[in-house]
Amino acid sequence: MSFLQIKQISHYYFSRTNYTKALDNVSLSVDEGSFVSFLGPSGCGKTTLLSIVAGIIRPTHGSITLQQQDLLENDNEIGYMLQQDYLFPWRTILENTLIGPKIKQTQSSSTVERAKNMLIEMGLENVLNSYPSSLSGGMRQRAALVRTLLTDPSLLLLDEPFSALDFQTKLKLEDLVSTLLKKYNKTSILVTHDIGEAIAMSDKIYLMKANPGEIHQQFEVPIEVRNLTPFEARKHVKYQNLFDRIWEELNSLESRSAIR
Repeated sequence: MSFLQIKQISHYYFSRTNYTKALDNVSLSVDEGSFVSFLGPSGCGKTTLLSIVAGIIRPTHGSITLQQQDLLENDNEIGYMLQQDYLFPWRTILENTLIGPKIKQTQSSSTVERAKNMLIEMGLENVLNSYPSSLSGGMRQRAALVRTLLTDPSLLLLDEPFSALDFQTKLKLEDLVSTLLKKYNKTSILVTHDIGEAIAMSDKIYLMKANPGEIHQQFEVPIEVRNLTPFEARKHVKYQNLFDRIWEELNSLESRSAIR
């Protein structure tokens, strides 16, 4: 059975005089421990779909099950990492990562130790007691990831978490995140506009089309690429072959939209 099952999801945004069909009959499944990406042009409903999976938006039609339970009735944690880190400026990096356990009143000495170890894994051992304003964007995003993982989510949602970073920092952070997620066997979904990022980090890619948002095509990332770090994956010939295929398909989608 699939770990996450998205069944015939459609969603409408209503105004007083009209409505917009953001998603139409989206169905897919995600295996436990896998990493999938939603890729597509602006307005194709990627973030809307991610918000529905997160339980932030209730879909107009359709259903989602997580570990064979209805999403709304499932007690499993879902981690959501956004473009901005949203760290509290008045709290240290260590204190920021412990926000989840503190709110849930589950913080203990072992939780604090686990947070420290995860921060060390992310190369943040020298800034545990620093404040967010003294850190670079990449360091802040690493701290935000530790904050998310510390709650031990069964599903991790990533909404363009590297888009605000410079390219070099982005590549380094992709490697760190990919390694950490594989280590903890986290099931993850990424929303991105970046074809290269989707290929380098994913097992499977769903290309979406807009007006309304639908799954246009799915691509399996070759096992040879998946077994490499994101940085090394970009050098593989099969990475480039897949990049070219998706690029052509995406251009075709955008051309059809322009004709309409």
